[in-house]
Parts: sequence; C-alpha cells; structure tokens
Amino acid sequence: MTTFHPREPRGIHRREFLTRSALGALGLTLAPSLLAACGGSSSGSSVALQLARPDNPVTLPIFEDNPMIASGLAPEQGTLKIYNWVDYVWKKKLNDFGKKYGVKVELTTFATMDEAIAKLASGATDFDVFYPTPDRLSRLAAGKVLQPLNKDYVPNLANMWEAFQDPFYDVGAQYTVPYTVYTTGIGYRTDKIKGTPDDLDNPYDFYWDTSAKGKVWLLDDSREAISAMLLKDGITDLNTEDPDQIKAAQAHLLDLTKKVNVKVSTSDYENLPQGKAWIHQAWSGSMVSAPSYLPTGVNADVLGYWYPKDGHGPIGVDQMAVLKSAKNPVLAHLFLDFMLDEKNSYDNFVQFVGYQPPLKAIDPDRLVSDEVVPANLASAVVRESDFDNGYQELELSPDGQVLWQNAWAKFQAGG
Repeated sequence: MTTFHPREPRGIHRREFLTRSALGALGLTLAPSLLAACGGSSSGSSVALQLARPDNPVTLPIFEDNPMIASGLAPEQGTLKIYNWVDYVWKKKLNDFGKKYGVKVELTTFATMDEAIAKLASGATDFDVFYPTPDRLSRLAAGKVLQPLNKDYVPNLANMWEAFQDPFYDVGAQYTVPYTVYTTGIGYRTDKIKGTPDDLDNPYDFYWDTSAKGKVWLLDDSREAISAMLLKDGITDLNTEDPDQIKAAQAHLLDLTKKVNVKVSTSDYENLPQGKAWIHQAWSGSMVSAPSYLPTGVNADVLGYWYPKDGHGPIGVDQMAVLKSAKNPVLAHLFLDFMLDEKNSYDNFVQFVGYQPPLKAIDPDRLVSDEVVPANLASAVVRESDFDNGYQELELSPDGQVLWQNAWAKFQAGG
C-alpha cells in the first residue's frame, strides 16, 4: 500500500495568528508597496485591493518595475531556494530536479501563511519559489512580492485542469500555477459513530453527536471552522462579511464547546486513525494520508470521509509562484514546469504528499480501482467538476478579515 506523508508533521499546526487584525499587522510590517495594496500609500497613489470571486474575475496588476523575465534565457547555476509548507513536497523530486540541471536545491518550510509572509516582508530572504494561497494573492501581487510568470518556460501548465490555466483569481495565470487541490469535509470513525452525515437532515449537525463528546474536533483554522458553521446555516458565501452571519457561526462554535467539548487541531490525518478523534473536520488530502497512521492490524475501512455528493462544499487549491526577489528566476520557472510534469506531479502525490494535483491525466475512478485511495474514502478524490460546484475561501477586505479573526478569537477564548 502506498505510504503518504501528511501536509504537516506532528506538532506543527497550519493555523493563523490570533491577532485582532492579521491584515493590519501585515500592513505595518510589509514592504511599502504591499502597504499600498492594503489601503495605504507609499508614493502618493494606492493600488486597490481586488477581491476575486467566480463572478468577479480579477486580472492582477503588472508593474513596469516588476516585469516578467525574457524568453530564451539559460538557467542559472546558483542554489534554487524553495519556501514551502512543511512536508509538502517529496524531497526525491527536489533531488531529481537538482540532478537534471546540475544545481543544488534548498528547502525552507513554514507552518502558516502569516509566518511565511512576515518572513518575506522582513526582506532578509532570497527564496526563488513560494507556495501562496489564493486568499492572499491580490495583496502579494499588488505588493510586488511575486513576479509575473513567463509561461514560455512553463509549457507543462497545459497538463493541468483548464480552470487553473486561467483562474478567476489570477486571470491569465499571470502569477501562479496550481500545485494541489483539496476539499474540506467531515472525517469520522465508522467503528465508533453510528451513521453518516448523510443520514441527517442537516449533515453539519453531525458535529453535535453527543455520543462522541470529547472526541469531536474542528480544523484549527478560522476560515475552515467558521465556514462549516456558515454551511450549517445554509450560507454558501464562505467569504461573507455580514456581521450577523459571522456572529451566528460563532454562536454555533461556542455551542459545540458546551455540547461536545469540541477541540481544534490540524492533525486530522493522525487524530482520527489513532482514535483521539471520532469526528474531525478534515481536508481530503489528510484523509488520503490517514490510513498510514492506523495502528498495525487495523483496516482502513474504520475511516470515513463525508463531502457533499453534489459537490456543494468547501474546496481549495494551493499554488506555486516565483518571487520577485528570486536570484534564480529562470531556474525557478523551470522548477514550476518540472513539478507540473505528469510523472513528477503524480509521483509527488502518490509517494508523499497525499494531496491530489489537478492533473488532466489522472482518472479519478482509477485512483480508487488502483487502490491509491481506499474505496471507503473515495469521496476524498477531487474531481474537476467539484470546482464548478464547490465554494472557495477567498480574499477578504481588511474589515472582513478583522470580523472573522475576532469571531475566531472569541471562540478560542470561550466566548
């Protein structure tokens, strides 16, 4: 059986800092151009923050002092420096790339996007490749943290789903290429819990199963946890900035604390198979990894993963980009292309990360029939059509960011 390694190792949490305003903090510490993107100004003018939505595609700005590199350049011979999430790339692939181009590859990791952006903002880094999320992309582009891509160096982008060759949050894929896709649903222990979320009129009421008191967990991520509570109320705008809707979601979270002593963690891949959790909000890629954490002799069929059959649930994509400060921009472009190669992309998925790339060549049904994904976890397979139906957590306005962060902080403080 394929062994997967999770997105994050034990003890590392991909979570947000619980400041009053994470966005405000970034505005004070990032480069002046990014401060402008957050609403300030560094040169008498400001760059408006563009909030991309499926019905409001955004073409990110390109600046004269931050152009794409020219075509036809030879790759540099320096050390390629990659800044990525913890345990989110198979190191064999880094070695393979280094051998192909005769260079060294250096990997530095981060646990949260806030941590990563703060480090980039310090100016004390010289990374070439970065893995941003769509909910920060407009700020990163407007702040000239990323450089626009010359896709002459990235022909393998054509291997990816059409939606990511021209995504609504980066029209023309000017700054990003896709890395992996995932859904957010409910993981559970079939040997501990009776029934499934589909047995309930409201599947999100599954979290309120009092028989699992003390064994119910949400993801330690404000966007994910609050989004689940919004969906419970039938609200599908997971980027809402309506104070009443966020307040109601917060009330649900506090009620979960009262009714089932809910806990939070991003160790969904570990908590469920080891029995620490019986119900756990979970990422699909973590559930694909979870069987590797089961005790010896325990079959993977004790694990279940619920995601709406109609695809109307949270869905997301992680991306790769080249930093403006890259000392090896040609090499960085070639690395993006290397990771979008069909074999490299698939191997990285099945041999290590467990998070699925949006690769055209992958037959979702064969992932199950070939036992890459256990049949009982087939709902963790992401299909291209899911992005037509799913709801993405995207960039918020400064006021919206404060609203969400305050609700999360109050929940964590117990109200």
